[in-house]
Parts: sequence; C-alpha cells; structure tokens
Amino acid sequence: MFILVAGLVLFLGIHTLTTLRGLRASLIGRIGAGAYKGLFSLVSAIGLVLIVWGFARYRSTGWTQLWYPPAGMRHVAMLLMWFAFIALAATYCPPGKIKGMLRHPMLVAVKTWALAHLLANGDLGALLLFGAFLAWAVYDRIAVKRRGDMGAPPSSFTSGDLIAIAAGTAAWFAMLWLHPLLIGVAII
Repeated sequence: MFILVAGLVLFLGIHTLTTLRGLRASLIGRIGAGAYKGLFSLVSAIGLVLIVWGFARYRSTGWTQLWYPPAGMRHVAMLLMWFAFIALAATYCPPGKIKGMLRHPMLVAVKTWALAHLLANGDLGALLLFGAFLAWAVYDRIAVKRRGDMGAPPSSFTSGDLIAIAAGTAAWFAMLWLHPLLIGVAII
C-alpha cells in the first residue's frame, strides 16, 4: 500500500503545484520553463508508475474489502464511464457545445471516472486510489475557478462535438474489451 500512496503523493502533488501559482512561478523563475516542464513530466511519470505498480501489488497481496456495492452500480459506472470518455475526448477536440458546457472537460472526465469506480468498487485500495483522484479533481476545479479561468466559452453544436462523441464512444467500447487485459478485471 505504501507504493500506491507514494505514487499518489507524487502524481497528485506535482499536479497540485500547478494550482499554487506563486510557487509555480517562483520555481519556473529559478530553473526555467523547460526544466520545470521536464521535472513536472518526470515526477508525473514516476508517480504514475508507482500508482500502477502499487495498486497491482495491493490487488495481488493485500486486498481489503470494506463493503459490497449493489450489483447495479456496475451498470451505473459503465454509463458514467461513457460520459467520462466523451468528456475526455472533448478536451482535445475543437471547441463546441460539449466543451463549452463542461468548461474544463478533463477535470469533468477525471471526476466522473473516479466517481464511477468508487460506486462500483468497495475495497480499500479503490477507495484510496479513486477517492484521492476525485478529491484532487474537485480541489483543482475550485482552484481553477478562483483564479478566474472560466475554461471553454459557451458555443453551439459543432463538428468538434461529433468528434468527441464518436471518439469517446469508440474509446469506451475499446475499454470494455481492454479492461480485463489491462486492468485484470472484467467489466461485463
């Protein structure tokens, strides 16, 4: 469990640094923008590797079931994940109605992904992993709002929305198939 926690601290910690604008600016001023981006990427990658490794170790050696979610929560989680994939795709698509409504679609995707997995899982590791990401995404959205970053402006329905829906749906179907191979847990 220590490896998982260490990974969460590194990954979410370095991502929290971006919300502390004064500290971030000071660090960039001292080491330069390129070095900051390199350090940010390195710490993020190390954190992500530790999260994956730590969660895999937890699942194989220290599983602790806290509660048993109702079976229907898997279906709710699947529906939420479809929305999360569309929101994630909208992050990288041209501006449209989806991006404008969500304002910060990446944060919406992370919050939805975390919530979906919290609803479908009742073990300690899932609570720690997905709860940490949900808490961080809520914090980050509040920080973004406080600094006045309103995100994508409202827009009408565009081809970017069609791309987001198509790409998000395709990624969702791919994950239904890949989840057992990548994560080790069958969704259906």
